Amino acid sequence: MTRYDFRTPRLHVAERLAPGVRLVPPVMQQHYLKDVLRLKSGDGVLVFNGIDGEWRAALVEGAKRGVALLVTEQTRAQTVPCDLQYLFAPLKRSRLDYMVQKAVEMGASRLQPVLTRHTQAERVNTARMRANAIEAAEQCGILNVSAVEEPAPLSNALAALAKERLLVFCDEDAPIADPVTALVAARAETGERPPLAVLVGPEGGFHAEERALALAHQKVVRLALGPRILRADTAAVAALALVQAVLGDWG
Repeated sequence: MTRYDFRTPRLHVAERLAPGVRLVPPVMQQHYLKDVLRLKSGDGVLVFNGIDGEWRAALVEGAKRGVALLVTEQTRAQTVPCDLQYLFAPLKRSRLDYMVQKAVEMGASRLQPVLTRHTQAERVNTARMRANAIEAAEQCGILNVSAVEEPAPLSNALAALAKERLLVFCDEDAPIADPVTALVAARAETGERPPLAVLVGPEGGFHAEERALALAHQKVVRLALGPRILRADTAAVAALALVQAVLGDWG
């Protein structure tokens, strides 16, 4: 594995990357490079787009006293993301920001807000979610940017899951209190690493009809997250860590 460079600033870009490509960052990124980081001409920046891996670029002068980036060499090849979808009841603003960032850090490849009977947040700012997902990828050396979907009713999101995808249904009323035991049993059944979906509900819990919908999925493992009641943003980290350790790309 190529060692990650923690010292060089890192930016997500929209353009395709190759040697000699000249990038003109948006105004906010130019401000960040010039005025926040105070980089000078010739200083290095790492860039990635989620397709072409990570590349080193050099800061150069741009038009109208701005800056541009000249791509020079690839530092890391693109990796295949973990096939892990995270379905969650939206939270209010600051806690949703935290949850999105942590889900990206934990390897979620797709973020799907689901609307349930007890969902607290009335509106979901998906543009803000995408910005948080990109920021988390930039800061943590992640090469893939998680897809952020528009909110959907829980029934629709569950119906859209492929039959072969294993649904990890986090439910405080699950009969198996030990989540590791439940996940190890699921791994023994599935054998190879399966495509995954993790569902965490609102702090008010799932309605009986919603619980029945989740349990009707062809491949599902129902588990509780230990003996304590967790806030939804804490539950996200706990659930994704458990799933990645037993079924995902940590093993």
